[in-house]
Amino acid sequence: MVKPKKHLGQHFLRDENIAQKIVSSLSTESSNIIEVGSGTGVLTKFLIEKTENLYLIEVDRESIAFLNKQFPGLKEKTIQADFLKYDISGIFKGPFSIIGNFPYNISTQILFRALEYRNQVTEVIGMFQKEVAERIASPPGSKKYGILSVLLQIYFDIEYLFTVNENVFFPPPKVKSAVIRLRRNNVKHPGCDEKLLVSLVKTAFNQRRKMLRNPLKIFKFNKSEEISNLLTKRAEQLSKEDFVFLVNSINQGT
Repeated sequence: MVKPKKHLGQHFLRDENIAQKIVSSLSTESSNIIEVGSGTGVLTKFLIEKTENLYLIEVDRESIAFLNKQFPGLKEKTIQADFLKYDISGIFKGPFSIIGNFPYNISTQILFRALEYRNQVTEVIGMFQKEVAERIASPPGSKKYGILSVLLQIYFDIEYLFTVNENVFFPPPKVKSAVIRLRRNNVKHPGCDEKLLVSLVKTAFNQRRKMLRNPLKIFKFNKSEEISNLLTKRAEQLSKEDFVFLVNSINQGT
């Protein structure tokens, strides 16, 4: 059996009913699939029943050896690599889905990676720390709504699927977990300067308890009643459309 490694954030899922539930959450049209952090293959065994176009990406050598032994038919499609550094665009020429029991220490980075490949990624289903999952799926107005919520919800429709107890993992984490699903929407471009949007959203939430006119004073906005109203609100009260509007209202000539 593979020994879970703390520095890799490994908590192996042992409950096959939950594993099957996660895999069944994939859309029926998902045929090209990348599993991230396959570990001991608890999801893999159900994924191979769903598609022949399955690739595994795992950084841990011990897990790779175990997976090759358990799933010899996938040996050529099992990649030992750091997902955060590997160019996944070459695995499939067309669209693909990402699924995994994601290591908590890199789970948000995995989503930013999916965001980077959003022109190919149609769906992401992952296990996260419950608090992180709630933050990602939270709507405007929620105390948990934040930077990730805004940036991901521009391009993906996000659903909180179900909560997972600690005792179904080895070793059990100290927190509850949750599975969420991100489905790519039809937005090709946010309708504003993307780099400026990221900068503005991060700046806004860095002082989330203050009215936006305080953290956003570094930006020079065109004057209007709508802008003035938005700047009297807190970051968590703004929709993704509001943030795009703010970016487009920045006077970059001053």
